Amino acid sequence: MESLTWFAPILPGKLEAFKRLAAETQGPRRDQYQQSRQRMGISREVVSHMATPQGDFACIFQEGNDIGKAFSIVANSEDPFDEWLREKLAEIHGITPEMLQAPPPATVHVNYRADA
Repeated sequence: MESLTWFAPILPGKLEAFKRLAAETQGPRRDQYQQSRQRMGISREVVSHMATPQGDFACIFQEGNDIGKAFSIVANSEDPFDEWLREKLAEIHGITPEMLQAPPPATVHVNYRADA
């Protein structure tokens, strides 16, 4: 299982759109969101907002079997929810499908997990 934390800028003036997107994926589009994550092979996802002097950022933590493949799946999916999500990623974060097909935007250097 892979884990990855990465950050995406929230473009100026798009913080409320980011919050609406988060609310929508946990409300009326929750089932579609969960199905999308399952298609991607993502077993856990946490999305947070971080305000910094340089601007607002989305902090995304993901766990899954192959995070790089997960990015590619959502970049190429013809599922209506995934298409809608790609539009929102471009509008709010400036993330393009081409960016999603590239290697993940972060590299893990430390991954501690307590023994169960």
